[in-house]
Amino acid sequence: MSAAILSVEKARKTFGGLVAVDDVSFDVKEGELLGLIGPNGSGKTTMLNLVSGALKPSGGSIVLAGEPIGGRPAHQIAQRGVARTFQLVRILPLMTAEENVIAGAVFGHVRLWGDEARKSAQALLDRVGLSGRGAAQTGEMTYIDQKRLELARALAANPRLLLLDEWLAGLNPSELKTGISLIRDLRNEGRTIIMVEHVMDAIRSLCDRVVVMSSGRKIADGEVGQVLSDPEVVRAYLGDGHAQG
Repeated sequence: MSAAILSVEKARKTFGGLVAVDDVSFDVKEGELLGLIGPNGSGKTTMLNLVSGALKPSGGSIVLAGEPIGGRPAHQIAQRGVARTFQLVRILPLMTAEENVIAGAVFGHVRLWGDEARKSAQALLDRVGLSGRGAAQTGEMTYIDQKRLELARALAANPRLLLLDEWLAGLNPSELKTGISLIRDLRNEGRTIIMVEHVMDAIRSLCDRVVVMSSGRKIADGEVGQVLSDPEVVRAYLGDGHAQG
């Protein structure tokens, strides 16, 4: 069995009197695709922010490949191999699509420069469905294409751990099918992924395992089918009237 590449131990994040992440622990094995799910406001994105360095933990530890990263600046964590997409797309709007992807290659875990970076950027744009769009101004791209671009930029650094924050949200049925296929290909390459997602078809078809959060706490962790049928998980999503047992 693969060793854990990420170990989160009693991670905690408070905002004044609000406990957004409440002593959450889990491991992610190398090559695993972990679904991080839960109702809105459960702390999932905050958890990704702690792993990626967008927020500093109030307590606990976060270790990547044996090295503590909790509380480090985001750029240092990126250089150690964590890349992500955001719930609200973040691109560099004054740059072209190709320049956005090159930025990921230059500042990420595996750094590329010059012609090598450009060739990598073109290949990644092809891969996410933006073939021939390298010269496009990103501020003029559709929302869906901006999401594709953000994924290409995240992949440009060849990360050890990829964080996807509701990357499939807002896609139409055809785009959703393509998006699920793309993530499946990434998993089959052996990439390690944490995916925050509300699209349950994607969770069922893609994830090796799921962690469920509710009100900042971890309430379940295990095989997808078993966890999704857990009465406490059903109750967290749908309310007491839908949970049995």
